[in-house]
Amino acid sequence: MNTLSGRRTRVLAATTATAGLLLVAACTSSDDGGSGSKTAAGGVELVKGGQLTTCTHLPYPPFQSEIDGKVQGFDVSLIDLVAKDLGVKQEILDTPFENFKTGAFLNSGSCDLAAAGMTITEERKKNVDFSDPYFDATQALLVAKGSGISSLADAKAKKVQLGAQAQTTGEDYVKGQGFDPVSFESSDAVLNGLRSGQVKAVVIDYPVVQGWLKNKANADAFQVADNINTGEQYGFTVKKGNAKLLAAVNKALSDAKADGTYKKLYEKWIGPYDESAASPSAS
Repeated sequence: MNTLSGRRTRVLAATTATAGLLLVAACTSSDDGGSGSKTAAGGVELVKGGQLTTCTHLPYPPFQSEIDGKVQGFDVSLIDLVAKDLGVKQEILDTPFENFKTGAFLNSGSCDLAAAGMTITEERKKNVDFSDPYFDATQALLVAKGSGISSLADAKAKKVQLGAQAQTTGEDYVKGQGFDPVSFESSDAVLNGLRSGQVKAVVIDYPVVQGWLKNKANADAFQVADNINTGEQYGFTVKKGNAKLLAAVNKALSDAKADGTYKKLYEKWIGPYDESAASPSAS
């Protein structure tokens, strides 16, 4: 996900999450960090003692969303592994998505790391340090059943009004294909735009669409018309130069892939496991 639009952006349907809201993740660690020291296992310095503070932007299922009063998802579960290794608990800070490009909340000391289904890009690497890739992502074109739209090229030929999530690589991609998409602030708003007829088709990360289609009402109403391989890979980010925390994140990912935990979490949150997802090449 991500990059700021250089053209007119029409942002609709404000996100239901409140910027700056601190939410407790479903954490696997019961260690509260003992004395509350800001120095965790391995000499990792934290912004707040006894916890690993994660910036995210809600909702973005299946990577992070509030379920039964707790923030849960694939990203949350993976960062819980990092927190457990550090001997602390994970706390999640819900923040505006535009801050992930600049690393603003990392630089201000509000968060230790950011996890929000973020695509690794050269532009972002200028401001933050990325972990090893942990997920290969494609974009999907979702349309109403019976719409007659068969592909992104078909949607363009028919001059279909397209929707996308604001400031994401999906939005950037369709703009590069000559569309002027309606920009929605959250993934929930994207789906609502399609449901209400504000747009006739949407482009968003395929795992998000997979999550939507697990709901029978959505599956009855919508279908994937096109799967677009944009070569995107997700990574977690830390403040530039935070080598110890970055190493801890990469170790947790490597261990999870080696011992089967990654596969288990992938199947729980994403769907059928793709072996290639366990060892993606650097983007």
